[in-house]
Amino acid sequence: MVEYRIDRRSGVATYLQIVHQTKQALRMGLLEPGDRLPTAREVVEATAINPNTVLKAYRELEREGLVEARRGLGTFVRTTLGTAPADSPLRGELTDWAHRARAAGLDREDVAALFTSVLKEHFEGDEAP
Repeated sequence: MVEYRIDRRSGVATYLQIVHQTKQALRMGLLEPGDRLPTAREVVEATAINPNTVLKAYRELEREGLVEARRGLGTFVRTTLGTAPADSPLRGELTDWAHRARAAGLDREDVAALFTSVLKEHFEGDEAP
């Protein structure tokens, strides 16, 4: 099951953080069709956010056709995204790169900016990740 991490300083709306983290879990194969998302109550207890925020995120995911709400049972994954499993060899290479970037003195924002610029360079015209 996915565990949401909310960054209140990010400037990104809380519900969008939930949407993005769910999509990332779908892309990485951490969530698969049939898996149940945490209930709104479980997310609220873990993150201390408003239940309506969780429900708004889940409605957005449902609108996009990624999940479906089943009355009295919860919200379940309908489909997956991408083909980059969490155990991909590329993940290890990226982990090594991140360690080198940190050792070189780059902070999180520097790494994100560098990675984003490389993504734009190599995936120009594609949808943003």
